[in-house]
Amino acid sequence: MPSETRHGSTVARSNVALAATCLSALMFGLEISSIPAILPTLEQVLHADFQQLQWIMNAYTIAVTSVLMATGALADRYGRKRIFMIAVVAFGLTSLICGLAASAPVLITARFLQGASGGAMLICQVAILSHQFQEGRQRAIAFGWWGIIFGIGLGFGPIIGGAIVAAASWEWVFLIHVALSVATLTLAMIGVRESKDPAAGMLDIAGIATLSTCVFCLAFFITQGPEIGFTSPAGLAWIGASMASLVAFLIVEKLSTRPMFDFSVFRIRTFSGAVVGSAAMNVSFWPFMIYLPIWFQAGLGYDSVSAGLSLLAYTLPTLVVPPLAERLALRYRPGLVIPGGLITIGLGFFLMKLGSTAEAASWLTMLPGAALAGIGLGLTNTPVTNTTTGAVSSDRAGMASGIDMSARMISLAINIAMMGFLLASGVLSYLREALPGAEARHLRLLAEKIAAGSTAAMPELSATLVHGALVQGFGWVLLYGGIGAWGLAALSFAAFHTAALRPVAAR
Repeated sequence: MPSETRHGSTVARSNVALAATCLSALMFGLEISSIPAILPTLEQVLHADFQQLQWIMNAYTIAVTSVLMATGALADRYGRKRIFMIAVVAFGLTSLICGLAASAPVLITARFLQGASGGAMLICQVAILSHQFQEGRQRAIAFGWWGIIFGIGLGFGPIIGGAIVAAASWEWVFLIHVALSVATLTLAMIGVRESKDPAAGMLDIAGIATLSTCVFCLAFFITQGPEIGFTSPAGLAWIGASMASLVAFLIVEKLSTRPMFDFSVFRIRTFSGAVVGSAAMNVSFWPFMIYLPIWFQAGLGYDSVSAGLSLLAYTLPTLVVPPLAERLALRYRPGLVIPGGLITIGLGFFLMKLGSTAEAASWLTMLPGAALAGIGLGLTNTPVTNTTTGAVSSDRAGMASGIDMSARMISLAINIAMMGFLLASGVLSYLREALPGAEARHLRLLAEKIAAGSTAAMPELSATLVHGALVQGFGWVLLYGGIGAWGLAALSFAAFHTAALRPVAAR
């Protein structure tokens, strides 16, 4: 029958659209998690120091944050399919530039451009899925697949990055996305339906500029603080600029007739609770993904392949658990599932801390905590995304997903820097006790090298000393991640509480 034919055609087209969004999510995730595996290579080939290595990571996430809300507004106004396709093309081109970079500063700049296009791509993924899959069960399935593929990109990135370096060269970690971008663009042209917000207004340039400046200055302060001095005039100027930009952002958004960051949505309890969950995952699980390979390689002495395989305990649960998480969220509501997932992540971090201090530390002693953290992430990730976009009307999906992803990327950018600072500080504290007569600047340089995993270049330090320093440094990081996850779990539950316990009949 004609109606059945139309229905089948619509389903097929939606499946193609889902494939396009999932493939772009895979690319986005790979460009976060595959880079840590090649940082030691970049240090040698491009002569990058510890801070430059941090910026190779952070340039991407800061750029993502800078464009999220702008892309949400542009997509709402000019069309989500159109902006998505432009972003995919830009991601392919900037990946090509990254692969051709001949120095650390050039790669950092290229990573910023890649992150900007990746952020635009990411925000459109969520908006497209929210528009194309509006029925409850289909929506849950679509977001479940999106979460799994996103998790594959993030979870298998270290293994894929290490394998590419072993089989070819570091450039192909970036160049592979040129081909993937072409495939994604083709699928998007066929399957994605165009959608807009008819009430979308002008782009909020002032809001974009002030929020981006706030995040950049704060990340710069955390990353460069040990070098310039946290309480030095330069350090105070950077943190002052960040705080001033935050105040300016709040004022601008309050006065704007069409703000990109609509604070009124935080009156929706489910939205607020889910956004806290977004931030919490990136205070703990995801930024630690950047540093965990360093522990396996420098702390435990594994090669890149063994380290990648050891990471599976951390990443595999994030792929298996999301479908179960969606079912649990439908049955028990996100107000219980999301905080429960965050509590599980925190417990995993505390167990990893215990495992790292074991006398014969190995991947086995890390296994229980790593697996538990991955399970917690799997319980949290897709329910958070589905809840934030489902809490508002479909024509505001771009704005809602923009706030959700902004919470994720802002907290990720800040906590990549924060965990790097804590790791280096913990190592430095250990070295000060072990080498009391050493010069302060020399100790700091040694601490940064150890924190970056560059232990082979320091034959004057014993393996026992390096291991002890890394145990202390990672202990500080794991404690921070665990406390952060538990604290934000409590805040998320408090935000959800009224809505979560309200009887269904009263809704």
